[in-house]
Amino acid sequence: MNGVVLLSGGMDSSTLLAHCIDAFPDGRHYAISFDYGQRHRRELNAAADIARYFNTPHQIADLRSVGRDFMFGSSQTSMIPVPQGHYTDDSMRVTIVPNRNMVMLSIATAFAIASHSDFVGYAAHAGDHAIYPDCRPEFVTAMGEAIRLCDDHKVSIYTPYIDLTKAQILEEGLYRNVPYQLTWTCYEGLSFPCGKCGTCVERAEAFELNKQGDPLLQGGPA
Repeated sequence: MNGVVLLSGGMDSSTLLAHCIDAFPDGRHYAISFDYGQRHRRELNAAADIARYFNTPHQIADLRSVGRDFMFGSSQTSMIPVPQGHYTDDSMRVTIVPNRNMVMLSIATAFAIASHSDFVGYAAHAGDHAIYPDCRPEFVTAMGEAIRLCDDHKVSIYTPYIDLTKAQILEEGLYRNVPYQLTWTCYEGLSFPCGKCGTCVERAEAFELNKQGDPLLQGGPA
């Protein structure tokens, strides 16, 4: 089984890449990331580091004009302050980038077809469901059907984490020795994670539930 994994550089997609490499050891695996003009490049740099660590071919799709012209109105693509608080807080809706995941999945599918791959790996998980409609099971089911029908070369969408929490994904990643010190989760592009945005809060909770310290915070500010 050959796969194309959406790799943001965050915890979940990095774990998924390790998962796919282990689950399909005889397959070819590719990682694809997206530059859509997000507020910083820390995650893209992390994605490159993760792909290099796993010796996986990695490409960054340049969607900067798409993000600028069609994905505005989000704190990730426009000059809107990043909200602080828990990931499930209603204030986090300002972090939604319009139709981002459908765009990414469509491009990754084109790459999967061109590279004769069998699936597109997408790390949507249960923690995303409250805020992001394009991470919910019904979206994944519908998108999977569209992907299956879009070309004679059949590609499926692979979402092994769709019903798992971030803490459960981290538990798997710790087992697989994912180098979380290379990942980046924070919405801000500072030297160290801000510790206050929704993704930082959720990441901290996941490590706490696994009774582990976050290696990314070692040497960081108190």
